[in-house]
Amino acid sequence: MMYKKILFIGLLFITLAAKAHQADVSTTMLVERENNTWVLQISASLTAFQQEIRTHFSETPYKTPEEFQQMVLYHIQNNLHISFNGKDISFGKGVVKLGHETKVVFEVFGIPSEINSVLVKNSAFKDIHRNQSALVLFKEGFNKKHFVLNNDNNHTLELKVNGKGFVELGEKKAGLFTIGKASGLTGMFIGFVIILVISMIAISRLFRPEKMIMRHSR
Repeated sequence: MMYKKILFIGLLFITLAAKAHQADVSTTMLVERENNTWVLQISASLTAFQQEIRTHFSETPYKTPEEFQQMVLYHIQNNLHISFNGKDISFGKGVVKLGHETKVVFEVFGIPSEINSVLVKNSAFKDIHRNQSALVLFKEGFNKKHFVLNNDNNHTLELKVNGKGFVELGEKKAGLFTIGKASGLTGMFIGFVIILVISMIAISRLFRPEKMIMRHSR
């Protein structure tokens, strides 16, 4: 249940670090809700999103916050690929919540109830020097582990189910993010995850139950 996920993350609150808004740190999170419904949330500093939008929309700069939000949704969808059991998932309605820490949330469809493997590629922040994205998957009954998307793995990870948890295919040590790791990134990633999971409850209320596909125009 969602409350168990929040409790788990809440216990890590003491590790929250002040560096959580650095441009080179982001979070890619998939969370299972009731009735095998899922939500995808990507979080990064507003500076990171602005840098990417300026890079990819230099010929058509945004003039309003609404235009910026549409560009963010377009950019994320064009730089994100996720598949479960070898089949691509689809993205539904998207919401952008602007702030020093900006969040992009999508309803997602096509995730099977029985999961064998997951492939995630998120190159949305590849233009930012030394960028790293914490990959977090919360499935009911599964162990909580965190992985990292970065330049070393081409912002791509393939995971498989092993018992009651996800493990990286090939067991590349560099891709696994362990909570006990004594580094500045620990606080950054955990800080992101705490805020994201708690905010998920409020953000999910914005969605209607029916499938809504976003259409974008450059």
